[in-house]
Amino acid sequence: MRAGRRCLCGVIRAVSDRVAASRGGVGALLADFRLLIYLFVGLRLMLAMVYQPYMFERYDADGLYSPVERGLSAFGDFSYYFQLARLSDDGTLPFRDYWFEFPPVWPALFIGLYRLLALRGPVDYTVWATALGLLLLLVDVGNLIVLHRIARILHGEQTALGIAWVYALLAAPLIFVWWTFEALVAFALLSAVLALVSDRLTRSAGAAIVGTLTKYVPVLIVPAVWRFYPWRQALRYTLIVLVMVAIALALLVAWSGELGLASLTAQFNKASYQSVWALLDGNYRTGNFVSPEMRRDPATARLVLGNPPVIPMWARLIPFVAFGGYVFVRPMRRDAQGVVAFVSLTVTLFFLWAQGWSPQWNVTLVPLILLSFPTRNGVLACLLLGGVSFLEYPVLFMQTGEAGGEIAGALLLPYVAAILMRTGLLVGVSVALYRRLLESSGQAMRVARQDAL
Repeated sequence: MRAGRRCLCGVIRAVSDRVAASRGGVGALLADFRLLIYLFVGLRLMLAMVYQPYMFERYDADGLYSPVERGLSAFGDFSYYFQLARLSDDGTLPFRDYWFEFPPVWPALFIGLYRLLALRGPVDYTVWATALGLLLLLVDVGNLIVLHRIARILHGEQTALGIAWVYALLAAPLIFVWWTFEALVAFALLSAVLALVSDRLTRSAGAAIVGTLTKYVPVLIVPAVWRFYPWRQALRYTLIVLVMVAIALALLVAWSGELGLASLTAQFNKASYQSVWALLDGNYRTGNFVSPEMRRDPATARLVLGNPPVIPMWARLIPFVAFGGYVFVRPMRRDAQGVVAFVSLTVTLFFLWAQGWSPQWNVTLVPLILLSFPTRNGVLACLLLGGVSFLEYPVLFMQTGEAGGEIAGALLLPYVAAILMRTGLLVGVSVALYRRLLESSGQAMRVARQDAL
């Protein structure tokens, strides 16, 4: 009897040891951050091999050239940027010879790459788009690394690895690397945040400068510096960022003249698009600008391609500034998690206030949501945000060919529902971020332990 018990206990112990060993092996595998980077890069490289960007010629019934794009870059903006890059073949440059809607870093990158490839002869779209996508892939690897480092400071190594794995498996960052340059914006913002929570303010200011000269969003880190650092440090940080950006843009305008000035203001003259403000205004199109041929006239940068706003931009700004000011003066946690939550709230409120919504903003929002909410609910919020964004574009807008790119008819109801759902989600994220700011550090740590990935 006793011998039988000893035998049974031995079997149970052996099975338990094997299970524990197998779990340890899997845990060690998933804990290898280098392996995650290999898989992250490998998946994207293999997709680039199989679905290479490709443009083939087609002519419509009237004999007009109408190219068709296939591969990873289809539905994105690469073909549009390729049209602008090709203008440089005869010396036509942005800002000087036509207005361009973003600050100078991005056009310098995609046109510089085009000119580099042109040294060996005519540039093929596939070669240029693949090279640009791979370059942005390197930037997204940087996003993964910086995200992991911030998460390690905020939540410890185990949760940081979980956040990194989630980011690597989400569809939005993967897709938008081949559609837009938002990965550059996210990298600049995350780098500025990492330096900020590491008390390296000068380095943070440098990243904010580069980010602001790529797209204006990274400048939104400045309010967090004023909220969490002594006023002398905050003033120095602000002066470094604003003065350096102002000098760069002033030199740009001095070189380019009226077209350069039109470039810097074009984004603020757009009609509303893909937002609740667009629903109020009756604008059911994407936020595209005029064709490249029309950009030589600075007056076209002031064209409102849609209905004028029912609620002016300045009037919309009042409640957001009021809420932001209320949050700013409230007592709140002052640790690294508080800094990240404050930056995340500032960016989310900006996206809610903006006259339009761009699906690529997922790339900026997703890391901030994961850093603030390393929980199942945080991951679900990222999944839902990406799903609703892709439902808007490309799913619904790709069916508007007969309506000239405007949502109408049977598409209107799901379009409105998607916008309201996404807006409600961002409002919910804002409320949750505000509550996170009001938590004590100890309370937040207990929540993180209970719900962490």
